Amino acid sequence: MVMSKSTSPHVTSFVEADVTNIVNWRNKIKDSYFKREGQKMTFTPIFIEAIVKAIKDFPMINISVDGTNIIKKKDINIGMAAALPSGNLIVPVIKKADDLNLNGLTKKVNDLANRARNNALKPDDISGGTYTVTNVGTFGNVMGTPIINQPQVAILALGAIRKLPAVIETPDGDFIGIRQKMFLSHSYDHRVVDGALGGMFVKRVAEYLEAFDPNREV
Repeated sequence: MVMSKSTSPHVTSFVEADVTNIVNWRNKIKDSYFKREGQKMTFTPIFIEAIVKAIKDFPMINISVDGTNIIKKKDINIGMAAALPSGNLIVPVIKKADDLNLNGLTKKVNDLANRARNNALKPDDISGGTYTVTNVGTFGNVMGTPIINQPQVAILALGAIRKLPAVIETPDGDFIGIRQKMFLSHSYDHRVVDGALGGMFVKRVAEYLEAFDPNREV
């Protein structure tokens, strides 16, 4: 962590996302999904799906720095920070996350998280990440300033989902309603990612989350 901070000038951009559609959809399908697949549908694979889409839109987030060279990564390998019973963190990696649909991402996330908790990860499971996600909301935190996992150039922290009063725009005027909202905190290496790219990327993730189809099948 000290090496990462001294190597990369860290900048963090914050965006708030309305995830009401995602919360309602998950509540609606989680029992039938568990019955069908024997798997829990958590928020993590849904968020990773949106992050992968945004990386495809902004591939210069999916790079690493080697001295004075910038290395563009062909594969999108998402590291997901997982808390261990000991209190330590480990970052298993979903390889080629862009090849997986939501069902595939769910099974991969659950498998890696379970094996992390049971100390059953293999060396290959924690190598090769190109972008990292950490869920600070697990601990009730609304936002954070995560430290980049070198030699990657960015990391996204997912804040807690909270019910908040919000202005809802309609053709008949603005109203106050209760919405499910969360903060996305995006830290990036300012040597190679400027504020425009770092800010646009996290805004795009939020846009994908807010555009989530509440009627989709999985």
